[in-house]
Amino acid sequence: MAAALGLALWMRGFEIDDALIPVRYARHLADGEGYRFNPGGPSTDGVTPLPWSFLLAAFAHAPAPALVVLARAKAIGLGAWLAAAGGWGIAVGRAPARAAAKVVATVLLAACLPVAAHAISGMETGVAMALATAAALASSPWTCCVVAGLAASLRPEMVVWSVVLAIAVGPVGRAIPRALLAAAPFAACASVRAVAFGRAAPLSVLAKPSDLAHGLPYAAAAALVSLAPVVLLSPFALLRARDRSTALALAGVAHFAVIAAVGGDWMPYARLAAPIVPSLLYAFVLASPRMSPLAAMPRVALAAGIAGYVLVRAAPAGRHVQAHVEALVLAARPELAGARRIAALDVGWPTAASDASIIDLAGLTDPEIASLPGGHTSKRIDPAMLLARDPDVILLYWRMEGGERVYWRQVEARLASSELIARHYEARANLPSYGEDDAGYAVLKKR
Repeated sequence: MAAALGLALWMRGFEIDDALIPVRYARHLADGEGYRFNPGGPSTDGVTPLPWSFLLAAFAHAPAPALVVLARAKAIGLGAWLAAAGGWGIAVGRAPARAAAKVVATVLLAACLPVAAHAISGMETGVAMALATAAALASSPWTCCVVAGLAASLRPEMVVWSVVLAIAVGPVGRAIPRALLAAAPFAACASVRAVAFGRAAPLSVLAKPSDLAHGLPYAAAAALVSLAPVVLLSPFALLRARDRSTALALAGVAHFAVIAAVGGDWMPYARLAAPIVPSLLYAFVLASPRMSPLAAMPRVALAAGIAGYVLVRAAPAGRHVQAHVEALVLAARPELAGARRIAALDVGWPTAASDASIIDLAGLTDPEIASLPGGHTSKRIDPAMLLARDPDVILLYWRMEGGERVYWRQVEARLASSELIARHYEARANLPSYGEDDAGYAVLKKR
């Protein structure tokens, strides 16, 4: 638990903008407005981990503002992960393996940035990671199936991981019942979605079409920065083991294949890989007696080198995201005061700056926009369609490149260059994007 806590505390200032989306749903649930993104608006499927907002609703009652609820979500994720880390430590300590392997696994867990950052990010990832770890440690195959399935209810792409683990973790004769049990929570969420929203898949699948061109590099990079696949890469030892380590490794391979297939993720620090990292490190400990120490040492050295590089080069920027978001929200409140509808591509932080309805230009919470061609930053939104929704404010993110302001995301670039938008809106202010030099948000208001 101490190993898991150290880096997480160092990264406590990390958060993800999308974490504020389920927070808004949770606040509306808590206040009796129902499962909806906008007050008085339609109920939409804008939260990929369907149970997450319902869990947060217990901690989201008024008058708690969005950033306070987000802080509670961060505490829930970290608390769940620390509890699982305690169980992980007990299991590793009792494993029939060399002390050196246990030390390596614990040090890598303590140094793994994806695990620490996403335990404290405010997303559901910390709870999903706790459940995946508990499933890996469960002594009963049936318990393993149930808990793995619960992890997949929070992260739908983990359903393949949970099913493969369920099949591999016990006798072949009962593999099908175990697989069905592991898939049941995912199937339940899909069924609720099909009934309530008319589609079994989360709205994010429609808003963010997947492709291997993005997924394969993401999966490869995630396998490296999450460290565990590097030290576990010993196929012969795993085949000889024929125990829980083999099952965990097979499930891990399946999970990375799914990550590639779904096109990866835009969020930093290998979020989609983080939930299974502790289970793979546990598999390394279990398989280590069958690994050649001489062959394992280069892999351990490589993992340690990657960990050091990531902590030095990538971690510092993430440590201050929360402070930057809070400063942006504070600066935006006067500019957004009185607005009834705000159009934005980044819809997380505006929900903390205003209670106005948000027109989601990425389509993550809006089925109509999600169905348009393009990815979540390149939806082909017709300016006339946006005008029909009558936003009071349009927020456009820009960067300075070559001395010029550039709207580099396609949605915003098209709107910024639209004559129709220019006839109806003008830039009244600029909000600095704290933590980024020469970047910010143009605040367009009605003429």
